[in-house]
Amino acid sequence: MTELPLIATLVFVVAVAMTMVGKGGGNFYVVILAMSGIPMHEAATTGQFILFAASVAAMLIFHQKKSISWPLAFSVGGITAVSALAGGLLSHYFSGYALKLVFAVMLLASGGVMLLPKPNSQKSEGRKSKGFGMVSLASGGEIYRVNLWIALPVTILTGLGSGMVGVSGGSFLVPLMVVACGIPMQLAVGTSASLIAAIALMGFAGHAVHGDFNPAWALPLAVVTIIGGALGGRLALKAKPKHLKQLFAYTNWVAAGFMIFNALHGGA
Repeated sequence: MTELPLIATLVFVVAVAMTMVGKGGGNFYVVILAMSGIPMHEAATTGQFILFAASVAAMLIFHQKKSISWPLAFSVGGITAVSALAGGLLSHYFSGYALKLVFAVMLLASGGVMLLPKPNSQKSEGRKSKGFGMVSLASGGEIYRVNLWIALPVTILTGLGSGMVGVSGGSFLVPLMVVACGIPMQLAVGTSASLIAAIALMGFAGHAVHGDFNPAWALPLAVVTIIGGALGGRLALKAKPKHLKQLFAYTNWVAAGFMIFNALHGGA
């Protein structure tokens, strides 16, 4: 417990920065907890719990400012949450070392995608989307086309992967919404906050049934992330989309580097 104040400080900084880019902070939470000596499965469980607390706080801020596409959130949120539960349950079939490496690869890939050139706008300008699997979603006075043939498989894989390693789907859902669906960055960040809450709760439940929950760490850290999540949400609404994308990618890569180092030099 002597390390708790230091970890809480790091977690607060992460909560502010990561909620700004719609990731919640689950990736860094797991890195911090794992590198402090907490076993990987317990770190994943605690990470999901405090991630849920932070994402709910941020979600309330974004909802107040009408920066959430609830139709988009509900259309993919249920599938992602269920697959995150499955990922949490399946995590015990893999070693901590394997989970760390899978986590790192996912972070590197999603960070790179975020820095790709901006795709052509997919706003439908009031026209109905044609074709099976194409849907139109309205938000903020605009209508966006979403290809479910791309969105649904990616969200399923996102839920499975995030549930297994104890991180937020925001690390992968934000690139999906921005790059594949053409959703503006701030709207994607706000929508991601609502999805992260569901993913984190279901992922936590999947891990917790194995007895890896440690309330002595999780409860005080949850209070810290609630404060940080609320502050990060407010800052995100004031930041430029370009800067949010850069912060998203660079923090993903830093987290991946730390996790690879920990996998090669740390324990399971």
